Amino acid sequence: MEHIEELIRGRKSVRTFDGRDLDTRDLEKLSSFMTELKNPYEIKVECRLLDGKQQKLTCPVVSGTDLYVGGKAKRVPHIEEAFGYSFEMLVLYAQSLGIGTVWVGGTMNRTAFEKAMGLEADEMMPCMSPLGYPAGKMSIKESMMRKGIKADSRKPFEAMFFDGAFDTPLTPEKTGKLSHLLEMVRWAPSAVNKQPWRIVVAQNGAHFYLKHTKGFNSEAVGDMQKIDMGIALCHFALAAEEIGLNLQFCISDPGIVTEANTEYIASYLFS
Repeated sequence: MEHIEELIRGRKSVRTFDGRDLDTRDLEKLSSFMTELKNPYEIKVECRLLDGKQQKLTCPVVSGTDLYVGGKAKRVPHIEEAFGYSFEMLVLYAQSLGIGTVWVGGTMNRTAFEKAMGLEADEMMPCMSPLGYPAGKMSIKESMMRKGIKADSRKPFEAMFFDGAFDTPLTPEKTGKLSHLLEMVRWAPSAVNKQPWRIVVAQNGAHFYLKHTKGFNSEAVGDMQKIDMGIALCHFALAAEEIGLNLQFCISDPGIVTEANTEYIASYLFS
């Protein structure tokens, strides 16, 4: 993929497409990439291309395309984080091809999508995305949706990232080359732009925490905010790889005193 920063900063959720079918070469590249998706949890995430017309799939917030990609995985511990990581890899690769995407977890005829995905009883399909080339202009509905969730704004750096403990906000000036990795996390997409990730940077690594908001957990989708955490982990790892920083992924709570409604998720240790 091209420059990770360009992909992350350049990508926006797309709900209005121009009606063109995907170029055959783009479709082949995307299909091939889907078979190679990985995540640090080593949980297999299977993605499938879905034909909305043939399979009677609908999504009321999307216009101009009938092509979708769905993802599913076994209902095992950390499925949401693993799914978020792998599906974001696919989303960013689509961006590199000029293909628009948007994370959709609720506004769809879920029963039809799950049937199209061949969902088994022990599997979950947290999200899907439409695929297509972005239209030159957003629909009024999409513009209003983006405005409603302040999609183009982000929390301040100091509100998300901390120096050793949650009572010590971190500034970009204090983080050196890590500031780039943290900034890529800061610009990650999240459900209704809640930006639930909190990262405590310690001497040995970066520890990821989830700041919970009520109403984001369901039987069908799982915990949407843990999916957001998978996206954050993905951005951090891709940015680190691009600058040649070696990281070791682990799930080992460092015992840092947390804020209210905050849960430890995982760590990247510096090697």
